[in-house]
Amino acid sequence: MTFRFSFGPWNIHEGSDPFGAPVRSSYSFQEKLAVYRELGFEGVQFHDDDVVPDIDSKSNAEVLKEAAAMRRVLDEHGLVAEILAPRLWDNSRGIDGGYTSNNARERAYAIDRSKQTIDIAREMGTDRLVLWLAREGTYIREAKSPTASVHYLIDAINQLLEYDPSIRVLIEPKPNEPMDHAYIPTIGHALSLAYATTDPSRVGGLIESAHCILAGLDPSDEMGYAMALGKLWSVHLNDQNGLKYDQDKAFGSDNLRRAFNQVRVLVDNEYGKNGEFIGLDVKVMRTQPRELSFKHLENSKKTFLRLADKVRTYDREKERGFIEARDYEGLDEYVLAHLMEG
Repeated sequence: MTFRFSFGPWNIHEGSDPFGAPVRSSYSFQEKLAVYRELGFEGVQFHDDDVVPDIDSKSNAEVLKEAAAMRRVLDEHGLVAEILAPRLWDNSRGIDGGYTSNNARERAYAIDRSKQTIDIAREMGTDRLVLWLAREGTYIREAKSPTASVHYLIDAINQLLEYDPSIRVLIEPKPNEPMDHAYIPTIGHALSLAYATTDPSRVGGLIESAHCILAGLDPSDEMGYAMALGKLWSVHLNDQNGLKYDQDKAFGSDNLRRAFNQVRVLVDNEYGKNGEFIGLDVKVMRTQPRELSFKHLENSKKTFLRLADKVRTYDREKERGFIEARDYEGLDEYVLAHLMEG
């Protein structure tokens, strides 16, 4: 099976964190694009303002003109836009959430900007709009009504579905950060929301490994759940060391067996047969020199492909024997031995 890989330009960054300033000089967007094909990637993950910087200061005509220009740049590099996402969380009007803000004008802004992101997606040749509901939650419970907030989210998605009859909405759940508590923390919540919209066939999910781990869940189980319902439309593979901040570590770098099971559930269920991408959302370590700040992407892709080989060489008959004998200790040892074989 051939896999298509994608990543976002933010995965190549300058190394700043909440405790320190940048440690590397920037790569231009053009320099980042040149790396995609060199590393064997085909798809680009975009926020709306990755395509159109200072988007709020520009007319819709200007936005579409810049989006068309970006499409031509992608074509020149042999790349495609995988997804578009409105960056609502990084705006003063999204400080209390976009779609669930207590301020009606801010809720209207979030929907209008999301519609404009759909316009950009159409110009860029993708029908996948990702909603990472970053600030759709609370710092304290009493600040918002959870019931009203869910209705706000459903109404917002319905307006987006009505705005473009070909757009597909991918909800990307996360339990916390930047908010203390998010209203849509897991893929189960996301898909329940999907089925409450006017067109559930066009609302699905994007699962990120680290977000599942932050919720105390196994990413492969979450992926399997979504695929059982035909709703896993993209993934962001990475890794995470425990229930702390979102680390976006290289895929498989913290828990190789957990990574194996993610690859296994994707391969076994023929993920990608409808054009879905293996998306990576991995951040380069702060300690990396500038000239080595692409290795995390290369390493993650290599790990995925090596684990895909492990899935193909995994002895299903042996596994079946352990299961029929209810010898789960034997199965446990076999899995570990298989992963450690050269």
